[in-house]
Amino acid sequence: RPKHKRACKERAAELRDEILFKQPEGSHLGDCPICCLPMPLDRNVSTLQTCCSKIICPGCDFNDLRRAKELQVGGEAYGKCAFCRYPVPKKAEDFITNIMKRAEVKDPIALYQMGVNRRDEGDYSGAFQYLTKAADLGDAQAHYDLSCFYHNGLGVKKDKKKEVYHMEQAAIEGHVLARNNLGCVEEENGRMERAAKHWIIAVNLGHSHSLDAVKSCYRQGFVSKEDLAKALRAHQAALDAMKSPQRDEANAIRDYMKSRK
Repeated sequence: RPKHKRACKERAAELRDEILFKQPEGSHLGDCPICCLPMPLDRNVSTLQTCCSKIICPGCDFNDLRRAKELQVGGEAYGKCAFCRYPVPKKAEDFITNIMKRAEVKDPIALYQMGVNRRDEGDYSGAFQYLTKAADLGDAQAHYDLSCFYHNGLGVKKDKKKEVYHMEQAAIEGHVLARNNLGCVEEENGRMERAAKHWIIAVNLGHSHSLDAVKSCYRQGFVSKEDLAKALRAHQAALDAMKSPQRDEANAIRDYMKSRK
């Protein structure tokens, strides 16, 4: 009987690892719904449309703003959502109203955003509830944030097991920061081969920080020369797939505006 239980646990762990270490086709952010290119890994450069909960890449958002300026009527920009063409809210409270409406119909992105709003207000208990609802609906970013809540003890007691669980759920869906952090957890536990696997998966999705970790693993003998070369090629291919002239122009303007501040 004890041998049977042990064998079942070992098999369950093997099956979990098969899921955990499977290379995702893309990051958890997916593709831009307009240009259909992979979204930039930095979510802060993209725009959430609260009317439809679509996240638009900086290139498409910039093009839409430029088109709105060209269509100015009576000196006021003719602003509509770049995706669904619903009028863009003019007041901050209207943005919140849109998010709340979509959260009521269990939109995971809206639920996540409500959680972020509660967190920023210092209401960690309320934020935890919204993030949990979003995570239950499969939102990878919500899983990642929950792992941070359990790590820091925000609104809940610190729980390493639950922290790692949510980190793994986020990583399975292609969250590169969660994947990188799992590599760090394995490194702390002295399991460098598992750490290297996590970092390589993140590198294949275009995560540059994990690339430094993979190079370090190569110098220590945990990653072969062939695997390093393969990871380097996959990393560059992922970065190239995220590029477009429109995004380059939008990034250049954003960097210019930052330099003026």
